[in-house]
Amino acid sequence: MMNQSRIRLLSDHCAGTPIMRIHPVILAVLLGAGTAGAAPTYDYPFRNPDLPKEQRIDDLIGRMTLGEKIDCLGFMPSVSRLGVAGTFTAEGYHGVAQGGPSNWGKMNPTATTQFPQAYGLASTWDPELIQRVAAQEALEARYLFQSEKYKRSGLIIMAPNADLARDPRWGRTEEVYGEDPFLVGSLAIAFSKGLQGDDPKYLKTASLLKHFLANSHEDGRVHFSADFDERLWREYYAKPFEMAIREGKANAMMAAYNAINGIPAHVHPMLREIVMKEWGLDGIICTDGGGMSNLVNEHKAFPGLPEAAAACIKAGINLFLDRSKEPVTEALHRGLLSERDLDQALRGKFRLFINLGLLDPPERVPYAKIGREAGPEPWNDSATRAFVREVTRRSIVLLRNDQGLLPIDPAKIKSVAVVGPMANTVLLDYYSGTPPYRVSPREGIEDYAQPFIFGPAKFDTNWAADMSDVAIEEARKRDIAVVCIGNHPESNAGWEIVTSPSEGKEAVDRKDIVLQPDQESFIRKVCAANPRTVVVLVANFPYAMPWAAANAPAILQITHASQEQGNALADVLFGDYNPGGKTVQTWPKSLDQLPPMDDFDIRHGRTYMYSDKEPQYPFGYGLSYTSFKLSNLQSAGTLPRDGSVVVSMDVANTGSRKGDEVVQLYVRYPQSKIERPPKQLRGFQRITVEPGQTRTARITVHAADLAYWDVASHAWTVESGPVELLVGTSSRDSDLNLRKTVIVQP
Repeated sequence: MMNQSRIRLLSDHCAGTPIMRIHPVILAVLLGAGTAGAAPTYDYPFRNPDLPKEQRIDDLIGRMTLGEKIDCLGFMPSVSRLGVAGTFTAEGYHGVAQGGPSNWGKMNPTATTQFPQAYGLASTWDPELIQRVAAQEALEARYLFQSEKYKRSGLIIMAPNADLARDPRWGRTEEVYGEDPFLVGSLAIAFSKGLQGDDPKYLKTASLLKHFLANSHEDGRVHFSADFDERLWREYYAKPFEMAIREGKANAMMAAYNAINGIPAHVHPMLREIVMKEWGLDGIICTDGGGMSNLVNEHKAFPGLPEAAAACIKAGINLFLDRSKEPVTEALHRGLLSERDLDQALRGKFRLFINLGLLDPPERVPYAKIGREAGPEPWNDSATRAFVREVTRRSIVLLRNDQGLLPIDPAKIKSVAVVGPMANTVLLDYYSGTPPYRVSPREGIEDYAQPFIFGPAKFDTNWAADMSDVAIEEARKRDIAVVCIGNHPESNAGWEIVTSPSEGKEAVDRKDIVLQPDQESFIRKVCAANPRTVVVLVANFPYAMPWAAANAPAILQITHASQEQGNALADVLFGDYNPGGKTVQTWPKSLDQLPPMDDFDIRHGRTYMYSDKEPQYPFGYGLSYTSFKLSNLQSAGTLPRDGSVVVSMDVANTGSRKGDEVVQLYVRYPQSKIERPPKQLRGFQRITVEPGQTRTARITVHAADLAYWDVASHAWTVESGPVELLVGTSSRDSDLNLRKTVIVQP
C-alpha cells in the first residue's frame, strides 16, 4: 500500500493547481499504477541480477579493501562487510562427503546418499545414468547448504576426477573412470552437467575437476615430474579435462601436485594459456591441499612462500587450499604482486558465485527453495534408495560364468553360505561420506532369502566373515557358496601405510597386482569344498587372479561404498537383474605385462591402445546371463572433415533373459601418415534388449574426434583418407566382429 504521508506530501505540494485537485484515494491508485512495474532497488549495483555480470564484478571488487581481497583468495571467500557470503567446497566423487572415514565437513557426520565408487559408476558405461547420479548429489549439497537445520557443505563440488588410470598400480584408481580418454571424458561431461543442473542461467552446484594434469602416480607425487610429449598431452592426458570444460561447461578445476615436464602443475603456463584462454575456463582454479607449500618444500621451485604464492596467482590460481594470507600479503609488500593481480584473480571466483546465485535475490534463483521447504530429506526418500540400488546393480561386472552357475535359481537350492572378509561389511573410501544405512553382501542375501517378516524363507543362509576353517566348513555344507574377497579402500591402516603389496590408496601406489595370497588360497579351498562357488570380488582395482580366473565357476566384480551394495549383489546373484557392466581398464595377467610405473609414454605398451600382451580381462569386457548378436553395420561411406556420420547396428538378444549390452565402436587409421594408436574408442551405447528382440543401436562419430594433434602447427588435424570402424562388445580384436571403412573427405 502507498505510504499515506507520501500521498499527503504530494497533494500539499501541488495544491492550487488544477491537475492535482484529486481525492487522495484516487491519487494513491494512480501513483500505485505508476510504480507497480518499477524495478526493485538494491543496496549495491553488484546485487542487481539484471546488470551485466562483468559490471557487477567491477562494482564488487571496487568496493573491497585490499585485506578483503586477500581473504577472498582463501578457502572461504566472503566479504561480511558487504554482505557477501561465499561457499565452501565439498568432496563428491560418489556422494556429497559430509562425514565418512575422513570426517569431511569437520563437524558431526551428516548422512548423505552414497553411490558406488567412481570406478564402479564408470563400469555402467552409461552417461545418462551418471548425470542422474550427479544431479542427486547436487540436490543434497544444495539441501545441506541452505537448510536451517544443517547449514553446511558447499556448492562447489570437487568432482569428477578426470585423470586417467593409465596403470592399475595407481593408488587412487578408485577415484577415476578408467584408462581411456574418450570414455573418461564422456562420463566427466555427464557428471559435470548433472552437478550443474539444467537452468540456462543458474548452476545448482559447480563442478570442480581434479587434478590437472597427469596425476596418476602416488609415490613421490608431491615432487616428481610426469614427462611426455605434446601429442600425448593433448590426445591422452588432457583430453578428458578439455571435454568436461568445453562440452560439460565445468568452470572450476584443481591443479595437481606433480610437475609436467619439469614445471610444477600449480605454476605451469598451461593453466592460463590453454585452460583459460583456449578452453574458456573463467571460474576457479585452485591449489590442491598444501600445493603452494609443496612448491617450496618439495619441488624446490621457489625460495619461499611469498614467491610461490605470487607465481600461483600469476599462473591462474585464485583459490588456495592452504594458508595463503601471510604469503600473499608479503608478496604484495615486496612488489611480487600488485593489487591489480588480485583483482584479476578474483573475477573468476565472483563469476562463479553469480552463476550459483549467491549474490542474487532468492526469488530469482530456481534452486533457492531446496532445503527451505517442508519435505523429506533427499537421502531418506524411498525413490533415492531405489535409484542407488539400480545404479549399483548396473555397475556390477560378470567376469566369469564358465559352468552357467549364475544366475542362481532360488527354487532349486535349500541353502547358501556367505563367507570371506568382505561378506559382512560395506567399506567406505577416503572420499566417502556417511551413508544413511549400509547393506552388506550377507544382509542383502539374507533379505533376499527372507523378504517378509512372516512366512517361509526361500532358502537358509549361514555366514562367516573371515577365511577360517569354520568358513570353509560352512561352504561345504551348503548348496551354494558365495565367497566375498577383495581390497580394503584404506588398507585398514594409517596414512601412507598398506598391509599388502597389492593394496594401494592416496599417497601409496601398489607394488603388485596379484590377489593377496591368503585370499587366492581361500578361494581354492572353498571351491574344493563346494564346486558350486561364486567368487565376488569387492574391489576398486584390477586384480591378477591366475587360479580363480581359470578355475572358479563364476566371478562377479563390484566396487565399494554403495549403501545398497548387498541388495544389488543379491539381485544379480539370483537373477532379478542381469549384469551388464564392463571393465573400464585392462586387467593384466601379471605385473610383467606392465611398463615401469614412472613411464608416462603409454606407447610403450600401456592400456588397450598399445599393449600387445594378452590380458586377463580386456578393456570393455563383461559377460551377461543372455547372449547377443551384433549385425548389419551401416553408415555413410564418406565423412566430411567438419561433419559427422551416424553408425548403426542391430543388436539381437538371442538368449532367454532381458539384458544390457554395451556396443563399443573403435577406430583404426590404416593409412595415417603419423603413428596412431592401433585402436581407439570413439563411441559406445548401453542398450537394453528383451529376449528374442532386435534393437538398433546408433552411434554418432564426429570427424573432430578422429583428429590428431599436429605438433608442427600446434593444432588439431583431421586426416583425409580411410578410417576403419570396428564394432563389438569389448576392445579385444576377437570381439570386434563388425567392420566397415569410411573415407574422410579432403
